[in-house]
Amino acid sequence: MKIKTILISQPEPGTVKSPYSELIENTNVKIDFRPFIQVEGVPAKEFRQTRIHILDHSAVIFNSRTSIDHFFRIAQELRTAIPDTMKYFCISEATAFYLQKYIVYRKRKIFYGNGTMNDLLDIMKKHKDEMYLLPLSDIHSQEIPRMLDKGGYKYTSAILYRTVSSDLSDLKEVNYDIIVFFSPSGIKSLFQNFPDFKQNDTKIASFGANTAQAVRDAGLTLNIEAPTPEAPSMTMALEQFIKNANKVK
Repeated sequence: MKIKTILISQPEPGTVKSPYSELIENTNVKIDFRPFIQVEGVPAKEFRQTRIHILDHSAVIFNSRTSIDHFFRIAQELRTAIPDTMKYFCISEATAFYLQKYIVYRKRKIFYGNGTMNDLLDIMKKHKDEMYLLPLSDIHSQEIPRMLDKGGYKYTSAILYRTVSSDLSDLKEVNYDIIVFFSPSGIKSLFQNFPDFKQNDTKIASFGANTAQAVRDAGLTLNIEAPTPEAPSMTMALEQFIKNANKVK
């Protein structure tokens, strides 16, 4: 079966030139983007019931831009002024720079790693006396809390946002040759929207071990998996599969 259409279960890239645009040029396929999941903030009223107080903490750990957005959102909704003395520990430099949206960057105590929690923990070792706040989604990996526990850090996990399924009812009559998933939540959304979904000839692609397992647990056939040594990115995995299926040399 020739591959002509792909559905990416994420938002469309914000830049004109992206790996997906190169994939379209190289394979002549049609690609649509549609987020299968969306993020909703936990309301201030609900957060108050957790009895977590932001100002009881002297530092915040951010592992994504989304966690930054919802930390400052909930602070605003609670009318909590974040003191200049608050320290920010970010997973990467890009995440740290995103703080400029909310604070005067050069006037704050900001620390960042190279993209891994292990690297950030090396930096945090010099700040063992801080009381950390860890903003999280309702669906999150236990890896970071486990690492903080192992390191003996004092911290509070705070659920500030949740992942919910998008309404995909308009896709009911649309068929794609490949559907690409990036999280177990995307698989959950598929079946919440289409409980009777049958894979038939549709190929399923997944990124990450947890997503791959979710595909299999759902009883679907996983046709394209990334990352692999041969295909470290999803676009590379897709291109290899498409060229083989379409016999493009």
